[in-house]
Amino acid sequence: MKQLSHILSYPLSVIFYLFFGLNLLVFHPIQWVCFNVFGYEAHKKSVDYFNWVILRCLNLVGTSFDVTINSSIPNNVPIIMVSNHQSMWDISPIIWFLRKYHPKFISKIELGKGIPSISYNLKHGGSVLIDRKNPRQAAGEIIKIAKYVSKHNRSVVIFPEGTRSKDGNPKPFRKTGLLTLFKKAPDAYVLPVSISHSWKLQRHGMFPIPIGVRMQLIVHPSFKVSEHEPEALIDLVETQVKSNITV
Repeated sequence: MKQLSHILSYPLSVIFYLFFGLNLLVFHPIQWVCFNVFGYEAHKKSVDYFNWVILRCLNLVGTSFDVTINSSIPNNVPIIMVSNHQSMWDISPIIWFLRKYHPKFISKIELGKGIPSISYNLKHGGSVLIDRKNPRQAAGEIIKIAKYVSKHNRSVVIFPEGTRSKDGNPKPFRKTGLLTLFKKAPDAYVLPVSISHSWKLQRHGMFPIPIGVRMQLIVHPSFKVSEHEPEALIDLVETQVKSNITV
């Protein structure tokens, strides 16, 4: 059965990438029109549905999503979403299932060009692009997004591991980016997020995509930044995130 599933993953992955590629191409001009003609809210909705279609594309290879939100999330406040990172497929569930909170990303600068729809959203949707070889530039962009989410009461997603875990086992959190966000967005709430099993979608690299992966997303109760010492808050959030990851 396992061997048959692996064989079937090849043609299903071809079908997946056909629809995934069409989604990238179709939503790029849609995003452009929404942003340039109708403004932020329309662009944001186009990005939401672009990512909804990605989830439907993943359904074609049998991927399912088990989402648990353990508490009500504060409204009309800046939010710092802190998550472990297992694969590129972590992004769409966060954007879709937490779309009410307008998640923006701290992304590597290489993703800011050349990828239809994705690069456009990163450049125009409120996210920031950091050069990991240039700490000064990276710090400036993190300060920029902290001020942005504070001003507009939106959310920023940060993956403090730095690089994604290829086997599901989380890496130690890097503290610099979180400390900067805490300092520049003192009124924010921190929302820990635990992601499990998305690494399996890239177990073989980009191709084929394994069949039947059940991805899990757990959103934990939030913590108010101003009520905790920064270093202690990072330790608390790291423990919360990692203790709810299943490998």
